[in-house]
Amino acid sequence: MNKTLLYLATSLAAVPTLTYADSPYFSLKDGDGFKRFSVSVGALHVMPQGKAQPIQINTAIKNGEVAQNGTIKVDTVLENLDPNLNQDALAATLKFLGFFTGGDLPSGISGSSKIQGLESWEAQNTGLEAEDVTTFGIMTNYFFTDNISLEIKAGIPPKVDIMGKGKISAPFAAIATPQIGNLPLDFLEIGLKNDIAIADLDAHGKAAEARAWTPAFEFQYHFGKTGVNKFRPYVGVGLMYAYFNELEMNPALEKDLVTAGHMIANIKQGNAGAALEKKESSANPVVELEASDAFAPVATVGFTYDFNDRWFAVGSVSYAHLKGETTITVKDAQLGELVQAKSDIEINPILGYAGVGYRF
Repeated sequence: MNKTLLYLATSLAAVPTLTYADSPYFSLKDGDGFKRFSVSVGALHVMPQGKAQPIQINTAIKNGEVAQNGTIKVDTVLENLDPNLNQDALAATLKFLGFFTGGDLPSGISGSSKIQGLESWEAQNTGLEAEDVTTFGIMTNYFFTDNISLEIKAGIPPKVDIMGKGKISAPFAAIATPQIGNLPLDFLEIGLKNDIAIADLDAHGKAAEARAWTPAFEFQYHFGKTGVNKFRPYVGVGLMYAYFNELEMNPALEKDLVTAGHMIANIKQGNAGAALEKKESSANPVVELEASDAFAPVATVGFTYDFNDRWFAVGSVSYAHLKGETTITVKDAQLGELVQAKSDIEINPILGYAGVGYRF
């Protein structure tokens, strides 16, 4: 009885294996006149088609936030006067006062400023774009039938250059109220407004670089028949996954962002005048760069040309609708997040592949 039960159990356990082995779609054996597996290697050229998208910027300075000005040069105030207001008499008064103070407005006179515009803004005509890159591609296929296959696209992850576009400026505006001692002089309010230059992305060229991991899978349909048609076109649709690591920022751009961090820190520390003059604060701004993972649909048209029943040439063109997000954060250990900049990167690559393969 025990032997019978053991035999039945062994037989039942073997049924899935036998069924799998005899399946016309899932098997390790050759199909009806075709090989189940193929692998090819070759050159994979990636050509991003996306355009730069505006960078969205947020800082720790809320609209309407009041900060002490600290010591500020008279010339700095004059350079940042609101051009839409008639403040000629005020400018003359400031110059006269500066004559007696050595060109400075000390903190006991400069008072405070109610700041607008720095909380959040979109930097128009700016953005990031990925450059073309060529790498080593590996394509593996499993054929369910002579016409239908599953392809896994892979390769050596290339280093991709991320180019910066445009100039970033901060839309600064404020109402400054001088004071004598602790007495605010509200009748002497000073209107300030200026676009403060933060970074010229065009001047830096390459803003950053990253290693791109973009594996993909596709279900493909191959026209023609093995052993009959040497030239066989195919089409495929599938999904791509994009992951980026080893991100490195251009040192010149990083320096500009550290300066921006000091500007925000100075305002937080009651030295708004020093912020306008781009002086270093007592903070220690650190720049962090991150890129989000992304999934994208991918479609391919291509062909194979058989040299014999095992060796073949392959060429294809694919398109993936791929968009990622890059986040740049400037932080300080004590003050927390000072600046955050986010930008969508529309990669949308066309991928050209040419290689040689082997079936087994």
